[in-house]
Amino acid sequence: MADKKDEIISMQLDLIRQMTENNIRRLSDDIWGPSRRQNAQNGQNGQNSKGKNKNDPFVITPSVPPTPPSSDAGSGIKSDEDLIKASDGGDGASPAEKEDDIPEKEKMEDLQAELDSYIGLTEVKREVKNLINMATVYKLRRENDLPTADMSLHMVFSGNPGTGKTMIARFMARVYHSLGLLSKGKLVEVDRSGLVAGYIGQTAIKTAKVLESALGSVLFIDEAYALTSRSENDFGYEAVDTLLKGMEDHRDDLVVIVAGYTELMEEFVESNPGLRSRFNKYVNFADYTGDEMCGIFRLNCKKAFYKPDDDAEQEVEDYFRAIAESDEAGEFGNARGVRNTFEKILTEQANRIAALPEVTRDELMRITLEDVKIALYGEPEQPEPEDAEKQEGTEEPREEMTEETAGKEDHENAETPAEPPAEDNAPETDESGADKN
Repeated sequence: MADKKDEIISMQLDLIRQMTENNIRRLSDDIWGPSRRQNAQNGQNGQNSKGKNKNDPFVITPSVPPTPPSSDAGSGIKSDEDLIKASDGGDGASPAEKEDDIPEKEKMEDLQAELDSYIGLTEVKREVKNLINMATVYKLRRENDLPTADMSLHMVFSGNPGTGKTMIARFMARVYHSLGLLSKGKLVEVDRSGLVAGYIGQTAIKTAKVLESALGSVLFIDEAYALTSRSENDFGYEAVDTLLKGMEDHRDDLVVIVAGYTELMEEFVESNPGLRSRFNKYVNFADYTGDEMCGIFRLNCKKAFYKPDDDAEQEVEDYFRAIAESDEAGEFGNARGVRNTFEKILTEQANRIAALPEVTRDELMRITLEDVKIALYGEPEQPEPEDAEKQEGTEEPREEMTEETAGKEDHENAETPAEPPAEDNAPETDESGADKN
């Protein structure tokens, strides 16, 4: 039984370690970009080959074998299935694409069903279906040798973080690839740091290499407004000019999606006439409602085989609805915030289970109200022993004071003699008050 308990605790610790690694990886990508992490991983692999422990919990190991170094090493592009993200680590080049890496085309019926299965995104789904229908008819007219009007597939995604912009961009890449409009159908994700260099003449080269890596795919530029939000002498404008030229030169096999906050994206598109003419499709991503965030949480539990108690689930739902009603969903992070909350709850559940003498399968799947409350609000405050003694000390003097006061009153009453009768003790006086004796 002890061995089984140790095995269960080890499994829980592995889960916590994996969640921690994911959070560290995302934080590192946000700050330094994926290339720094890749370089660190490659260096770590070299150390592992010299005898360093590969199971070090603080080492983030790659999920796929690292790409052999080439002349473009440190280029700032991460290629992992359908996600390639440029960073500030180099010139933005990407490794050569293999035919085996190109995904197979999917049936439009399956893609439509997947889109319908997404939680929320009502307005987004309608816009995406319109785009799918337009692209489908566009393809059919070309196959039947009919003239086709110039149709721009480039889009502007606007909304707060965590509203599904990257997810829908990846989905659109698959749709366009399945329709034959894109040859690869992958997602190349990049931000300002992956396009803009620090010296004159390097930005155009860096941006051109990113465009080259994105041919046949969707180039997703997150926080695109950062390219034009600074002074006119900033190198970001050079990146925009290079992008516009690349979009024109490769309009038959490249789709560019720019994303960011609504107001800032409007300013970005209006900053350049070329941007206005090429980005004429806008998709707004609204914040998730409280019920939608609850649905995302339940979906996470279902996929990971967790079952919250009724009172625990109710506590989580009240928490998400309160966030949505207070208009803090954007700051909370929408679906991203739901995922982070789910991971916090799993951490508290693991802490509770690790202290149990025996653990069953049902207990491993169970999430209690205590797990939820500690994850959401922290440990409840317990009175310190000194405070308890102080409280007791304040009560005792009050009782002594009462007894002392009562005793003093009794003592004063005992010392105060009763007045003697006038005829027995008082001296006789005449009417003037003089003593007769």
